[in-house]
Amino acid sequence: MYAARVEADRTLTQKDGLAAEALWLRRDPVITWSDEAGQSRDMVIKDRVIVGTAPSSDVVLVDRAISRLHAELDPRDDGLWVRDLESRNGTFLEGIRVVAARIPQAGRLQLGRTELIVRYAAEPTPVELWPQSRFGELVGGSAVMRALFARLARVAGSQATVLIEGETGTGKELAARAIHDASSRAEGPFVVIDCGALPENLLEAELFGHTKGAFTGALAARAGAIEEADGGTVFLDEIGELPLSMQPKLLRVLESRMVRRLGETQHRSVDVRFISATHRDLRTMANNRAFREDLYFRLAVLPVTVPPLRERPGDLPMLIEHLLPQEARGVVCADLLRELAGRPWLGNVRELRNFLERAATLGAPEALELAGRASVSSEGAWCPKLPREMLDLPLRELRERVVDRVEREYFAHLLERCDRNVARGAELAGLNRAYVYRLMAKYRL
Repeated sequence: MYAARVEADRTLTQKDGLAAEALWLRRDPVITWSDEAGQSRDMVIKDRVIVGTAPSSDVVLVDRAISRLHAELDPRDDGLWVRDLESRNGTFLEGIRVVAARIPQAGRLQLGRTELIVRYAAEPTPVELWPQSRFGELVGGSAVMRALFARLARVAGSQATVLIEGETGTGKELAARAIHDASSRAEGPFVVIDCGALPENLLEAELFGHTKGAFTGALAARAGAIEEADGGTVFLDEIGELPLSMQPKLLRVLESRMVRRLGETQHRSVDVRFISATHRDLRTMANNRAFREDLYFRLAVLPVTVPPLRERPGDLPMLIEHLLPQEARGVVCADLLRELAGRPWLGNVRELRNFLERAATLGAPEALELAGRASVSSEGAWCPKLPREMLDLPLRELRERVVDRVEREYFAHLLERCDRNVARGAELAGLNRAYVYRLMAKYRL
């Protein structure tokens, strides 16, 4: 979307953090392709789409060399990004295999034997922005957040199933609650199930309920969370942790709106709306058979992505005002605000909240020291002290985030060191130049 933001987001009013006038314009990308079936057409990309051979993909291609869920096209402020979903044969941009990259004007994308050409519309189109800096308990005056609020408002008017994606700590549960509260089901219950917090046998009983004696410890009959949410909303948090054996059972409920308690034979009708959330990449998991593809598409009827805090640093003053009690706001000065704006916030708003609580209790200098403290390992090697929020993550996600953080800082320094001469940077790093380009695209450098 080569975006031209004709707005005054940086000049916030004291009243509510909104600019006097705000207009967000973008040039929508258009893709053209021709596959083995001879299909040739144009398609405007306004939201994130999946390209693959699966019939439920947003862009369905007929090409035996393409994976069912092959790649994702994501329109962002700076253009259309492509991300490979660990496909079988890879994704190529201008002949270079990419993991993630921004596609330039007239860029050629190769998936299998199919070529897609990307062009950007000549005339920009406006993007709907929410007129206020809040939606439910979510706070943000930046264009990206107000575009999210507008989307949440549209989603709330539907009864379709919603999938909320975003990093840990971005506020996915707040988004789910805001959808519920703005919907026609607001007077009904909002029932939360954390799919990653319960063992499989307890999770099934928690979701579907059970009869007396259905298993050891079932001393009385009990309705499950889905029944309890009748007339309201079920929020399935961390849906990516749902065991594979449970996934077909949930799929049947989504399709039939009927549940069967453990130990019973009859089915009960329920009137519920399902909202799920995950920090994991369900599309790649589906490609790797770690998540059912049909369940993914059934959950992602209306997809929503909550942006990380590092993509909206202009919201920091508003978030601090929202999170800090009135009597503690004196701890935040201009120098501290500049320091906070430069941090990666891997734990997002949750990490910011914890930092502010420490600052209010211990003072800003000690809170900064705790947030950026380093330690020496038993072998004498220097290593960073990780924030507590990161230590609570699953090991695989923690490893990925640490590697991403180190790589990004390394390559940002490398490019600065060689005055952005990629060939020289690749030589200094001992890497292939094409690989350096891929990492630059991945980390938006």
